[in-house]
Amino acid sequence: MISNSIDNTATVRNVYIIDDKGIIRAILIYPMETGRFIPEIIRIIDALQFHDKNNLSTAANWMVGNPGIRPVPKTYKELTERVNDLQKNDNGMSWYLSFQKDVKKIEDNK
Repeated sequence: MISNSIDNTATVRNVYIIDDKGIIRAILIYPMETGRFIPEIIRIIDALQFHDKNNLSTAANWMVGNPGIRPVPKTYKELTERVNDLQKNDNGMSWYLSFQKDVKKIEDNK
């Protein structure tokens, strides 16, 4: 890639993560002076695959094996179920931020 803000042909280092449907899911842009960090690129791919399999988000510094963040409840019934689940299992901070530990593994193709 050529940067518009640079008046010569020096490149910037871009990483595009494209899924199997051809959709760009993440773009990382590194300045010319900074090398890419491959473990972070792999972590992003793992997080995207984790979301696709489980419909869960990932927190900052998430790694494979960590729980995912459950979607926010959409109905009052789901909200009350979430509150009861939090009280029973202590798996979150509030009805808005709760975690799910039992998830499908990335490697599972089911």
